[in-house]
Amino acid sequence: MISLSDLVKTFHTRDGKVTAVDHIQLTIDEGEIFGIIGYSGAGKSTLIRLLNMLETPTSGEVVVAGKNMGRLTKQQLREARQEIGMIFQHFNLLWSRTVKENIAFPLEIKGVPKAEREKRVNELISLVGLDGRGGSYPSQLSGGQKQRVGIARALANNPKVLLCDEATSALDPKTTDSILELLVDINKKLGLTIVLITHEMHVIRKICHRVAVMEHGKIVEQGPVLDVFKRPREQMTKEFVKQVTEPEETEETLKHLFGADGIGHVLQLTFVGGDAKKPLINDIIRTFDVTVNILQGKISQTQNGPYGSLFIGVEGDRQEVQKVLEYIREKHVSVEVIHGE
Repeated sequence: MISLSDLVKTFHTRDGKVTAVDHIQLTIDEGEIFGIIGYSGAGKSTLIRLLNMLETPTSGEVVVAGKNMGRLTKQQLREARQEIGMIFQHFNLLWSRTVKENIAFPLEIKGVPKAEREKRVNELISLVGLDGRGGSYPSQLSGGQKQRVGIARALANNPKVLLCDEATSALDPKTTDSILELLVDINKKLGLTIVLITHEMHVIRKICHRVAVMEHGKIVEQGPVLDVFKRPREQMTKEFVKQVTEPEETEETLKHLFGADGIGHVLQLTFVGGDAKKPLINDIIRTFDVTVNILQGKISQTQNGPYGSLFIGVEGDRQEVQKVLEYIREKHVSVEVIHGE
């Protein structure tokens, strides 16, 4: 559905040339929810604006739904953009227009007859869960409702692709989850390809099939979400994964425990997919002459299955602990000794 070939975007500033997007190669499949994550300044927002030519590439190619976006005439580009919807962090609604009028706006520009517009708007209001709010103004809506209007407006022209630029960053966690669930529902019902820009790994974990990690304008790591969670290669990716796989107080708690007498070894176990359901700790206690204390743990659900991280304290002689480590690895569970010999 989307193919980026050697894509580059540079800006010239008073301080010199800045390369915001640096020779990116990327393919996004039809019907996929693809996440692009990175910290502020990584180049991810510039990248998403290149997909619909709100920014013109310095070099390289952008192909969306079979169209080379850089080779289109102005008229062809306007038509191609109708197949690419976009939602924003701060909603970008027309404050003097009602919900219905905001959603109808792209259809008015396209010249869709009034009766057809009204039918489409009513369908979209129902799709995004805003029944009964069609006559309201944006100032009368909550943040989540405003974003639902933004989503409905982006879907007005039946696009093939939906671009989401930090679409949940201005929302509270509960509202964020409801918007993400709506996007998953739309993806399934309409077969829509969704490209989602974020700095929150929770968003990636919740709905994305694949993810690309950006740093300094480059994609430093990419792959299926579960694979990236299981084997993050880059330090930045590891930091993002920790956002959702470890409780916030893990580091502080373990530092405190490191100073305690008799804690023994502290192991971090990583479970992926069906491994998360194995009775591993019970088996260890029954099989080996060790004492096991569960310190902290967390299981997160991804689109491709569960991912869990568990911290345990193991006390016993060195040989027996070594047997425990070998046993865990035989069960295809990743284990790391983070304290102890």
